[in-house]
Amino acid sequence: MDKLVIHGGKKLSGDVTVSGSKNASLPVFVSTILAPAEHEFSNVPFLRDINTTIKVMEQLGATIQGNGNVVRIDTRGIDKHEATYELVKTMRASVLVLGPLLSRFGKARVSLPGGCAIGARPINLHLKGLAAMGADISLSHGYVEAKAKKLQGARINFDISTVGGTEHLLMAAATAKGETILENAAREPEIVDLANVLIKMGARIEGAGTDTIRITGVSELGPVTHRMMPDRIEAGTFMIAAAITGGDVKIHNMQLEHLDALVFKLQDAGVEIINKDNVVRVKGPKKINAVNIKTRPYPGFPTDMQAQFMALMCLADGASVISENIFENRFMHVSELMRFGADITTEGNAATVKGVKKLSGAPVMATDLRASASLILAGLASDNTTEVSRIYHLDRGYEFIEKKLAGLGADIKRVQE
Repeated sequence: MDKLVIHGGKKLSGDVTVSGSKNASLPVFVSTILAPAEHEFSNVPFLRDINTTIKVMEQLGATIQGNGNVVRIDTRGIDKHEATYELVKTMRASVLVLGPLLSRFGKARVSLPGGCAIGARPINLHLKGLAAMGADISLSHGYVEAKAKKLQGARINFDISTVGGTEHLLMAAATAKGETILENAAREPEIVDLANVLIKMGARIEGAGTDTIRITGVSELGPVTHRMMPDRIEAGTFMIAAAITGGDVKIHNMQLEHLDALVFKLQDAGVEIINKDNVVRVKGPKKINAVNIKTRPYPGFPTDMQAQFMALMCLADGASVISENIFENRFMHVSELMRFGADITTEGNAATVKGVKKLSGAPVMATDLRASASLILAGLASDNTTEVSRIYHLDRGYEFIEKKLAGLGADIKRVQE
């Protein structure tokens, strides 16, 4: 197993390029099940979750080839309708194959999902929506089994905003009979990217990016070529890396408008952010101001940036309150940040962070994907050596992050434990 060794205290400077979005790539890959053809995608990141998705689809019968960051997916050979536990257990997004398989074959059998241990994240809204579209759904021995001669358009109102549920039913509705209306739909940029791919395939979709999406089903979908959007969470992580080290970093291949909520809070914290010619320059402040945040569905403050922002607030002048309103178990990084000397107390879904003058490097353990990033950020800002273990979580969502940080002047290396 690998770990990262960080000798902190260096101001980051220079240029870094953001990789393609993991959270956009996963549903886009799955959407090709709906269109038996050869598809090509560029700007695809090298990540463990991407590889898991490829394995799931190959198990179904797809042929997939990669060359650099370009991936070609041929779904004409898919002849199976079951995704097994051995693959689905490692990544909850695997459950998204259920709807497309059901649409294409009239039946599907998919294991209940796994992934980061940051709360229950049930798929009941996915299944409720498919049932409203006429699917006969049952649970047996840890598998979801679904049948439907032909999915029918329906009006579906999500009880809560769900990214995965919106993506899932958006795909299922693309070839359903009649019109489907998704109300209280999630609005994330990754959903817009998925809708754009489906539209290129021939789907009829209106309203992606708003809370009401209308899909008029079509009889068939065709091949698509598409470039994946930049990863906004990776971009946000680099912004905080610049801020927490007092650095000066230029970030390429990012869409700043996808991070408005984070930008506003970083500016409140004293961080200087300049967007010029699609290059975002981030300059860390001499003094970090304490800022409160509350995570919300997009366009609110992203839960996937909460841990990283908490690391920044550990060095702020004053106290900040961080409220987590999306997942019920997403403060597991708190105890690890305290090993650096951070002053954090939690009560329910709120953490009070009292800024300290300095952090000191420590051996720490990653508990989930974004927690991994927060520990790296704290290590970069610490005054001696940090060792981050269990970084397999990190490899699920950040492409070559230690190499990119080293390119900015960080003293960071991957070594075997």
